[in-house]
Amino acid sequence: MSYYVPSTDEEQRAMLGEVGVKSFKELYASVPDELLLDKPNIPPGGSEFEARSTMQNMASKNRAFSSIFRGAGAYNHYIPSLVKQITSREEFVTSYTPYQAEISQGTLQSIFEFQTMMCELTGLDVSNASIYDGASAAAEAAAMCRDRRRSSVVISETVHPRVLSAVKTYSCAAGAKVRIAPARDGATDISRLGEMLDDTVACVYISVPNYFGVIENALSIGNIAHSAGAKFVMGVNPIASSVLKSPAECGADVAVGEAQPLGMPLSFGGPYLGFMTATSDMARRLPGRIVGETADSEGNRAFVLTLQAREQHIRREKASSNVCTNQALCALTAAVYLTVMGPDGLRGVANQCYSKARYAAAIISRIPGFELRYRGEFFHEFVTKCPIDANDLMDHLASVDILGGMPTDDGILWCVTEMNSKEEIDRLADILKEVGK
Repeated sequence: MSYYVPSTDEEQRAMLGEVGVKSFKELYASVPDELLLDKPNIPPGGSEFEARSTMQNMASKNRAFSSIFRGAGAYNHYIPSLVKQITSREEFVTSYTPYQAEISQGTLQSIFEFQTMMCELTGLDVSNASIYDGASAAAEAAAMCRDRRRSSVVISETVHPRVLSAVKTYSCAAGAKVRIAPARDGATDISRLGEMLDDTVACVYISVPNYFGVIENALSIGNIAHSAGAKFVMGVNPIASSVLKSPAECGADVAVGEAQPLGMPLSFGGPYLGFMTATSDMARRLPGRIVGETADSEGNRAFVLTLQAREQHIRREKASSNVCTNQALCALTAAVYLTVMGPDGLRGVANQCYSKARYAAAIISRIPGFELRYRGEFFHEFVTKCPIDANDLMDHLASVDILGGMPTDDGILWCVTEMNSKEEIDRLADILKEVGK
């Protein structure tokens, strides 16, 4: 194995001894041997022409589908050309760190605008400057709800598997318990949830819509959480939030989510953008950066990092969170997208998703073997049964340039957005009819 460590051999031995290992390789003991390289397999440098040719050959292996009916956390939405045009400007992509406010007012203002829009979308009082992705935002939200008396988390089994995994990982590191609330007919079993709450539960986490597309009864779940003395955390889809009841209306203390639908392409899974908003009494528990508005010595409008000291994030195990940065360019992208779309445009996208998904669900569920798996209301995703092996079906759809839904234990999770035309949906249904025979 090869490493680049800018320290002397003596310093390296001292550091390794401090953590109780004899070599750097021991630090990777949990990584399977077949994934470890003795040395990087990097060819010698080539000319610009050779490098470009190599990259083009690699890129040609990518598969871009003309029709996409898969969501499951990453969604295919239309991105206005103006979004990329604005966010590609030199002053944005080379912006300076916001810690020195006197030379980074533009960066600070763009973050402030993003925070304002997230608060408007969720109805809550304060937002941070963003976080790595939706799953880490959920895990950080659970962490910010914990205190000395209450440390466990109750999370619905209907949330996205990556969210559940992240919450478990963060909680395990903190020595906190995670309890999984069971589901019934694709939604959280509210009666069972109530039985799981006691005076050790810090928060209850659900997603609206949930992983199966079902719109949870967030208001009732929030009331149950609060009656047990726990905080209520909602994971939300930002597009759906423009037409559904806001987290504030549902009584959420914290709202988080994945902001990829707000102007970011699918892009092989990232970089994406997590957002976090909270009520004012939870403001000082928010992790990461928070930008506030103030006035300079001459009374001019100005922006600064506020509410928390930078050093609090580097206190290791004593810190409530070690996040001390944000996804600045992705947050700017979301802010530009929301500005370009406006409230009416965002609701228009949401209404198209809602109506087209219902049309697709109606014609697909009439095909023998593809009936709907759950009865609850949904936004733009829904699960159907599948009369054949779901992976075989996905392979067949791929052969005709369609990325089908996500295979699940209960069938197939389909997603329909404003990008799917009626003709595309009808074509999908026709293919499913033939395959079903």
